[in-house]
Amino acid sequence: MRRFNLRVRLPGFITALFKEATWRMDKTRQVVYLTFDDGPIPEVTPWVLSLLRKENIRATFFCVGENVSRYPEVYQQILDDGHSVGNHTFNHWQGLKKSNREYFRNIEKAREYIDSDLFRPPHGWLKRSQYFFLKRKYQIVMWDVISCDYDRGLKPENVLRNITEFVRWGSIITFHDSLKAQRNLEEVLPISIRWMKEQGYRFEAIPYKKVNE
Repeated sequence: MRRFNLRVRLPGFITALFKEATWRMDKTRQVVYLTFDDGPIPEVTPWVLSLLRKENIRATFFCVGENVSRYPEVYQQILDDGHSVGNHTFNHWQGLKKSNREYFRNIEKAREYIDSDLFRPPHGWLKRSQYFFLKRKYQIVMWDVISCDYDRGLKPENVLRNITEFVRWGSIITFHDSLKAQRNLEEVLPISIRWMKEQGYRFEAIPYKKVNE
């Protein structure tokens, strides 16, 4: 029996607050969707891309606009490799801490660099008013399983357990291509992929549409 872990998977009463957001994909297919937040950065993202290329996997990268503006060549490699991309604000802002006006402006600034109808709010938190406005323009993508790779207090084996104990058909799994997560990511991601393949899972990217054309 799986233990409940609030950090790894949010309970239904919370997901119901944003019921039109995408928390999980098709439950009838043994497919998982790897997602990576907070990049792209040259120290971590190319390593992730190399591993995904080796494993023949397509994933989804929720990019911070400021990082895309600084490292356009890394962002372009994500696109060239056939991965999906999504908007993660320009400055990695949490909606709860910002007025609606400045939050929406920050997202639109990121949109100048990230041509996608996918949006994931940093930390997964935003005001209900922000949610209702954004869902008219974006597909808001949350997660079914979060690895907690960013938590430097967790050992890699704990991060791996977050995946192996909670993944299920249609899971959207969140990792981070960031310096904060680098140690756990580099140890856990290859093992996670190998383990999920052994269990019969396949990997797909979340479909997205361009919005700036």
